[in-house]
Amino acid sequence: MTVSKMLLGVAVLLGLFSPGLDKTMRLEKPRPMSAPIWPGESAPLDTNRLALVIGNSTYPDAGSPLPQVARDAESLTNALRKGGFLVDAIDNATRLDMTRAIDQLRARAHLHSIALVYFGGFGIQSDGQNYLVPVDAKIWSEKDVRRQGVSIDRLLSQLKTSGVRVRAAVIEASRRNPYERRFRTYSHGLAAIQPSENALIISSAAPGQVVEDPDEKHSQLMTALLTQIDSSKGIEEVFSNARNAVVAATRGRQIPDVSSTLTESVNLWPARNGVPCPPSALRLAVVASDHTYFC
Repeated sequence: MTVSKMLLGVAVLLGLFSPGLDKTMRLEKPRPMSAPIWPGESAPLDTNRLALVIGNSTYPDAGSPLPQVARDAESLTNALRKGGFLVDAIDNATRLDMTRAIDQLRARAHLHSIALVYFGGFGIQSDGQNYLVPVDAKIWSEKDVRRQGVSIDRLLSQLKTSGVRVRAAVIEASRRNPYERRFRTYSHGLAAIQPSENALIISSAAPGQVVEDPDEKHSQLMTALLTQIDSSKGIEEVFSNARNAVVAATRGRQIPDVSSTLTESVNLWPARNGVPCPPSALRLAVVASDHTYFC
């Protein structure tokens, strides 16, 4: 075979495989949701405050889509970006999407980081642990849950070992298990989550309970969070107030679960309290009035 024919063959092969290569490259970074809806009003980007927002609203094996999840994830993304958070947001994430997004979050973390993770979609408990379900999961047994799901406990542990100082999570996954008809045993809702030191978690329902999605723009929990998050309160108070608001709005039918091991007071929006932030290159935590503000 001549050199020219060999080169022609290589060119043909590259042309055939380029769509696949392009798809792989696109997965290297989380797919962004829509841009913030407040043009010109966002705070300066703060690389000490990181967030990962995952909204899984379309599962092939589920009976129907979860449109509310998409709206919740997008509104939270916009609120966090408006406040200066560096946010990665992905919708209908496969397991590969989720693991790569988590790896990217970990790579950005440093000693003074505060990281907030949101997941909306289906979650399943197995052997006392909770797993977030990617949209491409093929689940026929509890073993598949553990193999194809993303463990909440492991995610929080990974963030801790990556140097994230404060970890917060919002988990809206206390829905009826869409795969339970395939299991020999039934498990409703999520198991209790025990966060490690300096972590804060709010789940949409108490352990073992499920939540029905209301016919409204946002879930009860997201409605409460979006109201509370736009304040100058500490994150622990924001989560607690959101929990109380959901209980009041549902007359006790839905009781979000809040677990906290925070050892310091953390404010989501330091600039709103008039606390001066050092230059971003210094990446310091400012302490004022017995509160720690990550700048």
